[in-house]
Amino acid sequence: MTQADIAIVGAGIAGASLAAMIGDRARVVLIEAELQPGYHSTGRSAAFWSESYGGPLVQPLTTASRPWLEENGFLHPRGCIHIADAEGRLALDGLATEMADCGVAYEWLYRDALETAIPGLRSPFTTGLTEPTCRDIDVAGLHGDFLARARRVGAIVLTDAEVTEIMRSDAGWRIVTRAGEVSSRLLVNAAGAWANRIAAFARGSAVDIQPYRRTIAQLTTDPAMAPDMPLVMDALGRFYFKPEAGGRLWLSPHDETPVEPHDVAPEELDVAIAIDRFEQAVDWRVIRRERAWAGLRSFAPDRLPVYGFDGQAPGFFWFAGQGGFGIQTAPAAAMLAAAVLLGETLPDAVAGIDPARYSPMRFG
Repeated sequence: MTQADIAIVGAGIAGASLAAMIGDRARVVLIEAELQPGYHSTGRSAAFWSESYGGPLVQPLTTASRPWLEENGFLHPRGCIHIADAEGRLALDGLATEMADCGVAYEWLYRDALETAIPGLRSPFTTGLTEPTCRDIDVAGLHGDFLARARRVGAIVLTDAEVTEIMRSDAGWRIVTRAGEVSSRLLVNAAGAWANRIAAFARGSAVDIQPYRRTIAQLTTDPAMAPDMPLVMDALGRFYFKPEAGGRLWLSPHDETPVEPHDVAPEELDVAIAIDRFEQAVDWRVIRRERAWAGLRSFAPDRLPVYGFDGQAPGFFWFAGQGGFGIQTAPAAAMLAAAVLLGETLPDAVAGIDPARYSPMRFG
């Protein structure tokens, strides 16, 4: 039996970042169901960092993560333009208000400037908002760095270790997995789309983390997408696209289809919808669909992350419900959660963020 102070179920970006930020202050075991950590949501990210993404209560976590991500070389220049046709103008106005209230930099663009920034943009799109702080994020590098930091201070990573049973005793937790048993004082639910299942095993609160399918296709187009073009996001959330290596682009229909947790695959209809919306937005010709994939984005009912101790199962800690913003908020979220988990004062980087807003206790 593997023994630890803290067992973390899930070794994707959530579990890996938390283990890294706990550091040598506790013995940690990461329990990963798959053969490799990050196989699901982490490995299928659209790989951008945007302060406006996730709304005003997620933005503080994103902004607080930026210094750590920059200092460690995981952010690279990109920029973003949110575009709107007549139907989307109200949503764009709302986004501008939200960004101003949060102190996120932006600038209005109108038709002439949009045509320069996005050659071939069709005429219905007359208004845009820049988000100059938007960056590409090296997801694989970041996830690998967190795992390496955790291992350097003694964390054990168990793979192919699907949890089959969890038992609570006065001494803590016993977690039965395909790779053997783990004993720990505290148990962290960082299982992403599988968070409800782990909570049920532990007889924790029914927070109801819902997974949603999100689709991305890699395309080649004529003209090829310039490598320095910004991320382009529709204000109504109908699509987004961004450059990829070799003049390719990544395109998503911004779909959110509720599904059960599984090894999700793209639906052909969603890819077709994405391409149709893209061709209605720009006059570029799609030459080839090179590949497509789907990932799971998991949300609590109020679409805020869930960080904190469970009100029903002593010693059971939630670190889940991080939607599509789990990677861009990872450093700050993990700093905050590690302090709450260990009963410590919040570090300076997140001292202005109230952990109570993310507590599972908010669901009663």
